[in-house]
Amino acid sequence: MKNILVTGGAGYIGSHICLRLLEHGYCPVVLDNLTNGHRDSVPIEASFVRGDIRDRATLDHIFIDYKPIAVIHLAGLIEAGLSMRTPEDFYNVNVTGSQVLFASMRANECCSIVFSSTAAVYGNCSQQLIDEEQQIRPTNPYGRSKAIVETILQDYSEIYGFKALALRYFNAAGADPNARAGERHTPETHLIPLAFQAAAGITSGMQVFGTDYNTLDGTCIRDYIHVDDLAKAHIDALNFVTNQHQPNFDYINIGTESGASVLQVLELCQQITGKSFEINYQKRRDGDPERLVASAQKAKRLLNWTARFRNLEEIISHAWSFFESQSK
Repeated sequence: MKNILVTGGAGYIGSHICLRLLEHGYCPVVLDNLTNGHRDSVPIEASFVRGDIRDRATLDHIFIDYKPIAVIHLAGLIEAGLSMRTPEDFYNVNVTGSQVLFASMRANECCSIVFSSTAAVYGNCSQQLIDEEQQIRPTNPYGRSKAIVETILQDYSEIYGFKALALRYFNAAGADPNARAGERHTPETHLIPLAFQAAAGITSGMQVFGTDYNTLDGTCIRDYIHVDDLAKAHIDALNFVTNQHQPNFDYINIGTESGASVLQVLELCQQITGKSFEINYQKRRDGDPERLVASAQKAKRLLNWTARFRNLEEIISHAWSFFESQSK
């Protein structure tokens, strides 16, 4: 089996990618410091190294011992709201950590990488469907940190011969359809699992930030992509970069081309769980774009990828099944 280094592979998205890698005949080598990930989220068939992407010695040992043919780089800080309070942490982990990783890749002659980027690089965008030609204008340090890493990868492709693809995720949601993996952030920051906590009585209710956006119900609109579809996109992207004969860098949206507002998601969560919960309305958070919905045509054209789970009710149902399995 061919080894693939998965940084941040013990996290929500990483654990699903590892499952997909195994199904496609790859062996994941997971590097994770377990700050946000969980050791038991890593499939038993995968190799695991506890460490930080800023630790060059650990990275060099992984490349020497496991000889991965490519890297899927997920490790980093992801909370956009937190980045507005502690930007230094985001640049330290997301940018400096990536530079250390790329230096180790160069030294160990591993030049193929799939990078976990984000739709937050677009910032506030007036397009109904955001395509990759849209100018990037991130509104928070999280989005800016990802944009910086994309720029580094473009330079490394042109100068050092990297073969790199940045996947600009829209909102990852859901769980493995067989409940083998799902969302377990501590503390939780994502909308759907927070709604489940409110439905289960773990928290006293839900906070909604901003009701005065120019949308149907005044709340933000996002494109929710099933985490299993997102994992499949990484396999397609991995095959794309490893089959490239020339250095190359590109970026691709991963989304469904449909959006839902915060209140629409919460209403579905209450329907699916069969439980109501209090919703507390707060003022807008700094750095939150009004609408982020993907055009996914480039992914279809380059990777032959399209979202399989396009029904938000099904996405939320899978997430609820996993949440219930963890509560037993």
